[in-house]
Amino acid sequence: MASTRLFDVLEHQLNNLPLESCLATKVDGEWHRLSTEEVVASVNMLSKGLMALGIGPQDKVAIISANRTEWTVTELAIAQLGAVIVPVYPTISEEDYAYVLNHAEAKIVFVSNEEILTKVNSCKAKVPSVEHVFTFNHIEGARHWTEAHEAGVAGDNAAIQTLKDKVKEDDLVTIIYTSGTTGVPQGVMLTHRNILSNVHASAARLPVEYKANSVSFLPLSHIYERMIIYLYMSVGISVHFSESLEDLGDLIREVKPDVFTAVPRLIEKVFDRIMAKGEELTGMKKKLFYWAVEIGEEYEPYGSNGAWFEFKLKIARKLIFSKWQEALGGNIKAIASGSAALQPRLARMFNAAGLPLFEGYGLTETSPVISVNDSKNEGIMFGTVGRPIDLVEVKIAEDGEILTKGPNLMMGYYKQPELTAQVIDEDGWFHTGDIGKFVGDNFLKITDRKKEIFKTSGGKYVAPQVMENKFKESRFIEQIVVIGENRKHPAALIVPSFSFLKDYCKRKGIPYESQEKVIKEEKVIARIKKEVDKYNEGFGSWEQVKRFELLPTELSIDGGELTPTLKLRRKPILAKYNEQLIKIYGE
Repeated sequence: MASTRLFDVLEHQLNNLPLESCLATKVDGEWHRLSTEEVVASVNMLSKGLMALGIGPQDKVAIISANRTEWTVTELAIAQLGAVIVPVYPTISEEDYAYVLNHAEAKIVFVSNEEILTKVNSCKAKVPSVEHVFTFNHIEGARHWTEAHEAGVAGDNAAIQTLKDKVKEDDLVTIIYTSGTTGVPQGVMLTHRNILSNVHASAARLPVEYKANSVSFLPLSHIYERMIIYLYMSVGISVHFSESLEDLGDLIREVKPDVFTAVPRLIEKVFDRIMAKGEELTGMKKKLFYWAVEIGEEYEPYGSNGAWFEFKLKIARKLIFSKWQEALGGNIKAIASGSAALQPRLARMFNAAGLPLFEGYGLTETSPVISVNDSKNEGIMFGTVGRPIDLVEVKIAEDGEILTKGPNLMMGYYKQPELTAQVIDEDGWFHTGDIGKFVGDNFLKITDRKKEIFKTSGGKYVAPQVMENKFKESRFIEQIVVIGENRKHPAALIVPSFSFLKDYCKRKGIPYESQEKVIKEEKVIARIKKEVDKYNEGFGSWEQVKRFELLPTELSIDGGELTPTLKLRRKPILAKYNEQLIKIYGE
């Protein structure tokens, strides 16, 4: 019988797919592993502790932490009581901490480290609802999360079971505050049914079986990775948590995962590193490398390019792409990419290399998956986000907006019924804010964000995301923001790929003293203009980037230019780089 509540997934694993290593986190160079049975015991003990601390149905408990075993154990312990999990992204501002904790009326907060604890303590006086704060790390003067466990030592298992029995699949289980690109965070209310409908539908597209290995590094504060963890649990896949991206490459090579999730930004960086390695080769090895890359750029699935192409591909995989596979552990059967648009070129390259990369699409409000490419039933079409998953309906409105409904659709925004009514119409269709169309055999293609399409002063519409995704195919361009609303022509703010640029300048004898100085070098500007002109050719004359300014540092979350899911925050970017805008448009 399919699990109907989040904690049912763990029980299902215990009874049907038990693992010696269910959840694992590396601490001081050593893996700390919990078997399925040990996870169940820890979850039950923490549930009793939370109950002793006064947590009951619909009380709110916040978790602020990077990915680790304690995160998932805590979440399940909260869910068993019928209480509500409030994940908070660790690096948001102290003001946002206060807003989220206040708005959710959180009673207990779990944090991972001293930095987060300091931020919580700084705003605690502004959040009267918070009664207890526990830490996952041992921190002097702080209450370790084992205290919450110990509070349940004298607890009654029967009392926990009574509360579990009262939890229904349509009960609220989590409120996820989305940062968005503007305004205050909005609390998306999701039920057990919302998340598990996504788990069950996505499982059909996962080409991985019992006792496979996974690595989890995308933030658990977002629904994407949290849903994936339940998917892994339901199939019986061991989860290896990574708290940091710094040593991710080494961890992947050690774990040799069968599956992991990623965002396009990470895929781009992996590909850039691969290409940098290729650039270092010499002679025949270098020629073979770039020959294989050319093969990859032409790749189409299902033997569509004919027998001769497949023969060349086989050779390329043996000689070159096998090394790419080794760099990612050698066992990859699926990489799921979401959160933002993936360059079709990268999807082609990775799949050609025998690294199945599947782009999907969804939002926090849809728990999150709406559609995804997959290896079954000829389910891959590059440049699309795949076919809608089971039980999820999708239609295209007259203005091109993607509308959806299904069991994965949120209850609404917490304490914001008016805002809920703005995005879910009377017929129950959720308005995604994305523009798209169906192509081929029911494949969904995203063309832009409805709110990001702008009109030039000449009355022409421009879809910046499409352009940005194309321009980033250039090895010289790390990030790009296409601008031009109410201006006479589009322009761009460009962050060069400084790692590539450094090597280029060395080869060309161009001074490279610093990032600030190199972007002012005339030869560098001219070379990047050549790239801009090249990619402009694929767009109409009214869309083409006429001028650009180079930026000296990457756009980042900490800098306020990116959301926690790495989407561009366009208004803050324009405000921050107003001086560059003045140079472009002469105002």
